[in-house]
Amino acid sequence: MPTESVPVELPGAVYFATTSPVWGGGRAFYDPAAEGRTFAVAHLVTPGQFSDIAEQEMYREPGAELELSGVLTHGRLSLGEGRYETLVCAGELAGHPVLTFTAPWRLGEVPYVAPAAAYVRYLAFGLLQEGGRTAETVARYLAGAPGAEGHWSVGAVLELVGE
Repeated sequence: MPTESVPVELPGAVYFATTSPVWGGGRAFYDPAAEGRTFAVAHLVTPGQFSDIAEQEMYREPGAELELSGVLTHGRLSLGEGRYETLVCAGELAGHPVLTFTAPWRLGEVPYVAPAAAYVRYLAFGLLQEGGRTAETVARYLAGAPGAEGHWSVGAVLELVGE
């Protein structure tokens, strides 16, 4: 299956919570039931590729293909209580399900944690790489997300991406 990437907007909201030992600040989580919109990049991958990515984020040994029928049928499937152990089907794009993983808790149920500069830069470049969004639009989006809001300004995010 060829890999394609396209910018998408999903219902719901992204927020930053818990502390990543890799990035040194808040991690991004998705709440599909929250008010708002979520900027994302959809990648066309096989079920096996999705399983490998999800298992790595869950700190599990990749290799076994996840059973996805539950999330495809019900829109949400919990594989555990930890971060990134909840699978979500956020809709459909060109006949393919839009799957992601997030935490079991909802926006506002855990304390927000500001993301580190390197993580904000990484997310901004990811959202900009496929085109369709200006640097200012992405900067406003990231700076306004719960957890980042009040810690990151639009100008500071623009500086991270060289604007």
